[in-house]
Parts: sequence; structure tokens; C-alpha cells
Amino acid sequence: MNKIFEVPAYAYERSPDQDSVNTVRHKVIVIGAGPIGLATAIDLAQQGVEVVVLDDNDKVSFGSRAICFSQRTLDIADRLGAVRPMVDKGVQWDKGKIYFHNRQIYEFDLQPDTGYAHPAFINLQQYYFEMALVERVRELQANGAPIEIRGRNKVEAIGTHDSHVTLEVVTPEGPYNIEAEWLIACDGASSPTRRMLGLDFEGQVFEDNFLIADVVMEADFPSERLFWFDPPFNRGQSALMQKQPDNVWRIDLQLGWDIDREREKRPENVIPRLKAMLGDDVDFELEWVSIYTFQCRRMERFRQGRVLFAGDSAHQVSPFGALGANSGMQDADNLCWKLKLVIEGKAPELLLDSYSLERAQAADENITKSSQSTSFITPKSEMSRLLRDAVLDLSARHQFARPLVNSGRLSTPCTYHRSSLNSADALNGPEFTRPGSACPDAPLGDEFLLPKLAGKFTLLTIDADAPDRIEEDGVEATRLALSVKDDVTLDLKRRYLGDATSAVYLIRPDQHVAARRDTYEENAFRQAIRRATGKE
Repeated sequence: MNKIFEVPAYAYERSPDQDSVNTVRHKVIVIGAGPIGLATAIDLAQQGVEVVVLDDNDKVSFGSRAICFSQRTLDIADRLGAVRPMVDKGVQWDKGKIYFHNRQIYEFDLQPDTGYAHPAFINLQQYYFEMALVERVRELQANGAPIEIRGRNKVEAIGTHDSHVTLEVVTPEGPYNIEAEWLIACDGASSPTRRMLGLDFEGQVFEDNFLIADVVMEADFPSERLFWFDPPFNRGQSALMQKQPDNVWRIDLQLGWDIDREREKRPENVIPRLKAMLGDDVDFELEWVSIYTFQCRRMERFRQGRVLFAGDSAHQVSPFGALGANSGMQDADNLCWKLKLVIEGKAPELLLDSYSLERAQAADENITKSSQSTSFITPKSEMSRLLRDAVLDLSARHQFARPLVNSGRLSTPCTYHRSSLNSADALNGPEFTRPGSACPDAPLGDEFLLPKLAGKFTLLTIDADAPDRIEEDGVEATRLALSVKDDVTLDLKRRYLGDATSAVYLIRPDQHVAARRDTYEENAFRQAIRRATGKE
């Protein structure tokens, strides 16, 4: 098997900063070369913003960790130029099956609709995702983009100031100091950055533990999400199994609260559990084992002056539902265009507060989903368990009960319905493309819509007139003119027009709707640009 997590991906090299007489200041420093840190750095570099990534490691992650990546994450990775190796390697799936005891009670389809460039979900070990991003960094560097990864550069101290942030960094060749105009902490759930600044999470740690095992085996199980409530091989608990590339299967087994975590991770204790699930006749190899505790927590604010937090450093949810890494990718997607405008002087620093507010809303939604899933998966009283089991029994025979079954609400993009960046809705159009929504994809002949909306403000017109470009306070929006006459599948009409006969949308660089009207009205869209950039 390809053990890419054993080989340095960004080996230590001495930086000129270490030999400089004066402390060097960079535009942006990102701490953490995981998926969110790398995605953030790539996004900024593609926009011409100079960025340095510091990580105390020099390899991609060991173990599968985050494995389930949503369509929205793939859309973002497409914009970052990293999606193709992910989709080529990943296991695509859109169906799931739910079991109660030893019987299947129903199955679901996450994407019964068509007309999207990317699948509903892929399963892919986190180390492959990180490697795709590292390779994209190398491509950008070869083309002269201002991006650098410094492996085995551990940040030991941080000082915050009105105009910059200071960092003390330790390397194999000794310490050095460095400065950043802006610091982005993507250093995980235990975030040393958060600790050094005296900050903490708010939220709840639930009383349950789950065993995660990466199992290498050749098996005939389908490429679907398989979830069991109270199975015969794990009585009174739950289990989850999903396929990954390289014949690696991810298995999650609920263990309960009062356990010896180190003892449960030992192979002599893990293997009997897996044999009980898979059968004695199935040959498998144990590749990686971990134990996690349900946690639903977040920081109060994701911006602390010139320090911004993204991904697990800002918020935590339980793994069921694939809410963690996918939400972190949306953090990066939300943050980078705003930071670029602030750095260029085209938007006030207050625009960055909207990053915290919008992504805190997303975190709260995910925490609610995760908390509800936890309550259903791990009932806290006998009455709760009886009610849960009644719902499971009913769902085998009755459609109405199936939405009540909660084995983890899967990741969906957040609609920023409370955002101050939204303009009032002036189109009687579809609910899922109202201001604040993430734009859904749609086929455009042999191409797709979302790549044409990436990384810039866009005036999307559908059977409506508008200028080819409009500039307001240094921010430009360019027109993309479409017509339902060319909409063979009718997906564009259904997703963006509804019952309206024409529409004009202002789309943000992160492909979220800022404003929409039935026709172009210049003053309204100029005001929408000002509002979307934090000037109103």
C-alpha cells in the first residue's frame, strides 16, 4: 500500500528569514498544513496575496481522519485547482442504508437529481486530500505564485499588535522571529494558537466514545454508507462502515462512556470486535486505530484582531455527518476573498467581522445537527431509547417516520440568511437561491455554471439586460449572460428562476448570492456591491 503519510511532503529547508538581520514581515501567515490551512493558503496565493504556511510536521496526516467530502467541498477544491486527483482517487457514493438490529429498515439517495459537476460525496483518506493540495501548492510555486510551506517550523509564542502579529518559531536549526500583517490559525482542535492567546471553546462534551478503525480488506460490501443501530455485534450501541480507496474500510464502533481508552485501542481488543462484525472468515489488516469523544463546541468569535481562526481550531463537532472538514473548507472559502479586499484597501476591516458572524452561524447549525444526532444515536435515558427504537421500527414500514431517523445529518452548505452583507430579496424566485445561499450548480452545454462564478463578483443575468461590467468603490462585478432558451435540462430555470421570467443575481466570490432582482437596476446593484463588501 502507498504509505504517503510516511514520506516528508514539505521537508525542512532553511529560510532566508532565519538569516535576516531584521525581522521579516509577511502579508499572511497560516499556521497548520492540514486541509484547511493548505486550502486557505492556495486560495490567497491564487488571488496574488503573499502567504507562508508554518507547520511543526513535514508530512501529511497519518490515518484516514476526515474521509467524507461533500459536493460543496469538491466545488471549492475545483476552484482551487485540486479537485481532479481527489475525484479520480475517491470512492463516489450517494446512497446509504440504515439497519436496526440485523435487518435493513430503509435506504436513502442523497442526490436523486442530476446536473451537477461533482458527486454528492466522495470518501477519500485525509492524507490523499492533503497530498492533492500540496501538489497544487507546488504547481502554484512553479508558476511564480507567492506561496511557501515551511515544514518543521513550530510556533512557540505569539504577540498581537494593532498593525501586525509577531511569532517566535523553532526549527531544527534553532529559533527565529517573524511577523505577519494577518495570522490565520488552522492548527486543529487542540490549537496551540488558541491556547497561546488565552482563548477557549464554549460548548459541550457528550458522554460517549467511539472507536475508529481503518481496516484493509477485500470485501464485497457496497460503496455506500452503512449504519447500524443496536447491531448483534455491538449490542446496545451503534456502528458505521464506509469504503475508502485502496481497499481500506472505515469502521466506527460506539463504545460507551466509562472505558479505558488506551486499553480499547490495543489490537488484541480491537480485532475481536471487528471479527464479531465482519465474520471470522474475513481476512483483514488493522491499519490505524483511534478513539474520539463527541464534542460540540466553538469559539465565541473567530476573529481576534489580526488573528483569524478557521476549521477545527474555531469549532468542533462529532464526526457523524461529515461536518468538520467540510465546514472548515467553507470557512476558508468565506474568509479569503474578504481578507484580500481588506489587504488591498477595497473594503474596511469590519468586513472580516462578517466572516466570524457568518461562519459562527454555520458552526451553530452544525453543532445543532451534531447534538441532535448524538441524542438519537446515544439515548441518555431508557424512555429516550424506547422512543428511538419505536421510530426505527416504524421507519421500516412507513415513509413518514424516516426523516425522524438520525444517524448523522450530512454536511450541507450554510445559507447566511442573517448576514449583513445580503441585500433585500427582490425576486420571487426559488427559496434555495435567496440572498445568503450557496449557488447550486447547473449544466451549461458541455460545461457547468459554478466554475464561471468562481473567485470574483459576478452579475449573473438570465434573460435580462445589464452592462458587461460594473465597478463600485474599486470592486468590479463582471456579467455572465445566460438564457433559458439554451437550458436544455431546465436545471438553470428550476434553480435560479422558478416562476420568474427573468433574473439578475449578484454573486460573491465564494459563490454565495448577495442580491437578486427580476431586472437590472443600477443603483440597487451598486448598493448591493457596497453592502456585500461591508461598506453599508
